[in-house]
Amino acid sequence: MPTSIVMPALELMQETGKLVAWRKQEGEAVAAGEVLAEVETDKAVVEVESPAAGVLAGVQAAPGEVVPVGRTIAWVLAPGESVPAAAVAAAAPAAAVAAAAPAPAAGAARPGAVAATPKARRLARERGVDLAGLVGTGANGAITEADVLAAGAAPAAAPAAAAGTEAALEAPTAVGRLMAERTTASWTQVPHFFVVRELEAGPLQAARERLQQAGTRATLTDLLIAIVARVLRDHPRLNASWTPEGIRRHSEIHMGLAIAVEDGVVAPVIAHADQASVAAIAARRQELAERARGRHLQGADLAGATFTLSNLGMFHVTSFTAIINAPQAAILAVGGVADRVVAVAGRAEVRPMLTCTLSCDHRVVSGAHGAAFLEQLASALAAPGPYLG
Repeated sequence: MPTSIVMPALELMQETGKLVAWRKQEGEAVAAGEVLAEVETDKAVVEVESPAAGVLAGVQAAPGEVVPVGRTIAWVLAPGESVPAAAVAAAAPAAAVAAAAPAPAAGAARPGAVAATPKARRLARERGVDLAGLVGTGANGAITEADVLAAGAAPAAAPAAAAGTEAALEAPTAVGRLMAERTTASWTQVPHFFVVRELEAGPLQAARERLQQAGTRATLTDLLIAIVARVLRDHPRLNASWTPEGIRRHSEIHMGLAIAVEDGVVAPVIAHADQASVAAIAARRQELAERARGRHLQGADLAGATFTLSNLGMFHVTSFTAIINAPQAAILAVGGVADRVVAVAGRAEVRPMLTCTLSCDHRVVSGAHGAAFLEQLASALAAPGPYLG
């Protein structure tokens, strides 16, 4: 039977996705796993792969359209198959109505109910934007969240520019805008608190050297992913999410890793990180980093993280705090390894140290939970062998 290609969802609360571009054209042959389209979701711009081989047909969405999650945007047909008749029938009247309807005058209010996506309506309520005064750019003229953001950003009256000066505004990219929206929502809606601790990193560096000598090319980030994931087994409160219905504890540990790209930050996922070897984690991390910087991430790469690690040590950052990747309950920010004078058995010694800052959602995690997690992480870094097997 025909294979349906639907607008993907990368999180439970996602309502819509925006079709950025088709990478294959209708009537073109495609292979299983070949990229069909680019889609912008609440998390990032991702690639949609074909789940089957065949011919792309029955395209239902054009670039720029905002489509509800789960709705079919095209089909892949095997020899002898055709687009379902019900889909063709449903598409034809909609197209006829759209063609016959007169275009609304710019700025004019639509008669009756205003067509808008659920997310656009919610955003308009939050920002006090009147939907009736907007012209939508979505499917059939529907107002999208981007339209509301643009309206909210426009000043009511432009102030006169100072003589000889002109302010230049840089429009955010899709990734930059999504990052701005998500971090703003997390910072303003999630009650953050922070727990900070300096940890000795000498045994971690020695473990990495042993792995390198044994042929496993791994970074300190790879080792930290493995260790943190295994420590999380004993701290289910930190491997959890806040939902409107209550706290959801995850039975599996999927580590998100914050990766800087040209126009923002994305957090692809290393699934079942507590069960993966350091070599497997290193290979997956390198693959995800290359795809992220090349803008080739797929929906599955970004879905399902239960905890996030952000490491800026390679930039010689001493310490920093990270904003929680909601709805996750926590994120760990790791600074660079540096020699520091510390007290050891009453004597001053120079040891390689790193600073970890744990950001927690206080609705899910208490200060005691966070402190206990860092206490076990300190023990694991002091003797990492059992955590790296």
